[in-house]
Amino acid sequence: MVLRMTDISKILVVDDDNAHRIMLRTLIGGWGYEVSEADDGATAIDRVKEQSYDLVLMDVRMVQVSGLEALAQIKLYNPAIPVIIMTAYSSVDTAVKALKQGAHDYLTKPLDFDKLRITIERAMEHTRLKAENRLLKESLGKHFDRQNIIGQSPAMIHLLETVAQVAPSEATVLITGESGTGKELIAGAIHYNSSRKDGPFVKLNCAAITETLLESELFGHEKGAFTGADRRREGRFYQAHGGSLFLDEVSEMSLIMQVKLLRVLQEREFSRVGGEKTIQVDVRVIAATNKNLADLISTGEFREDLYYRLNVVDMEIPPLRKRQADIPLLAQHFLEIFAAKNHKKIKGFTPQALDLLIRYDWPGNVRELMNAVERTVVLSRANYLSEKELPMFAGPAQNEGAASDTSTIDIDGAKPLEEVEKATILKTLEAAGGNKSEAARRLGITRKTLHKKLKSYGVMK
Repeated sequence: MVLRMTDISKILVVDDDNAHRIMLRTLIGGWGYEVSEADDGATAIDRVKEQSYDLVLMDVRMVQVSGLEALAQIKLYNPAIPVIIMTAYSSVDTAVKALKQGAHDYLTKPLDFDKLRITIERAMEHTRLKAENRLLKESLGKHFDRQNIIGQSPAMIHLLETVAQVAPSEATVLITGESGTGKELIAGAIHYNSSRKDGPFVKLNCAAITETLLESELFGHEKGAFTGADRRREGRFYQAHGGSLFLDEVSEMSLIMQVKLLRVLQEREFSRVGGEKTIQVDVRVIAATNKNLADLISTGEFREDLYYRLNVVDMEIPPLRKRQADIPLLAQHFLEIFAAKNHKKIKGFTPQALDLLIRYDWPGNVRELMNAVERTVVLSRANYLSEKELPMFAGPAQNEGAASDTSTIDIDGAKPLEEVEKATILKTLEAAGGNKSEAARRLGITRKTLHKKLKSYGVMK
């Protein structure tokens, strides 16, 4: 499936201030967008009905039809189009009304052009992801069960398409990926979208069981087979008959156990430990590992014949750092779960907090993000989670070029605090390429505060 958006995104600028409207047309047009104009809310409504726009940037105070009135009409006609409201009359009430009526965001005049560009880009990205998700659902079909898999990034779209294609087959699947990426969820999606969905889905973590017990866990044992075996026990293969068996961390199996697993995959039969009776089973095996099996084969730690038996279909789950578009979705999903669990009325994240979450590398992947959100929810008392409440590992210190990395600043312990502050600010501005909005964001201060600081240093007049 190939997803394509319009080559040039179309933006409608609505403002009864002729000079301001022309300035915005020139500015936004310079960013590569196709810009149309309207000088009143009524005209904007007509324009939206006449042709398709990717975004509307609209003033609130206009003579004939206000921005809020036009917003309501536009949303009735086309709920999907993002509308950004701008006004010189900064008011919490106006902002709340606009957001309640479906505005994507709210900006105040005089506009911060850096913020305007970022807001437009994020709105466009949001629209693109919604379109991709809609097309994905259509391509997967109405009956595809995602099994709580959250993701709209190209990498996850490709993975889910593969799951939808492979699930109805009887092929053995090998799922690879770093720890915490969600291999068990993908295995569940394969099972519950297969013809075996009404059968059992049995799971076993091979790394969590000692070698002496693993054989019994897999194949079961007869009474008296070993010390403590006071009764017969059925193993996971028997339990999974007619369904699927998920073997997580299969690379942790010893070579002896690998031979026994290979035999079951080839013959579809086994014997319980201490037993002589051969038991035939109908089981689909889905295996997973966070290690490179090809490397283990070269060192003699994993059998090549077993690898090919398991790897009929290979699915690699991308790490979270390679699917950044999914981070806001996952973070909000976890927030809602843990807010409900802890009886808190937390609505979401501030833009600064989301930016930090997106910029962090997440070596622990989705599992680490989930734990970070849970910790923040438990400790927070606010309605929106801010960057100050995030765990330290997700803060600016982990971001490339962030201000908190002072290793390149020659700071003598005897220097006054003012000099340390000045050195940090100037270094951050330099690292941001002179972009004051970016520098202010990294420093965690407003652009106005940064301007005052630079003025006091004699850097700006």
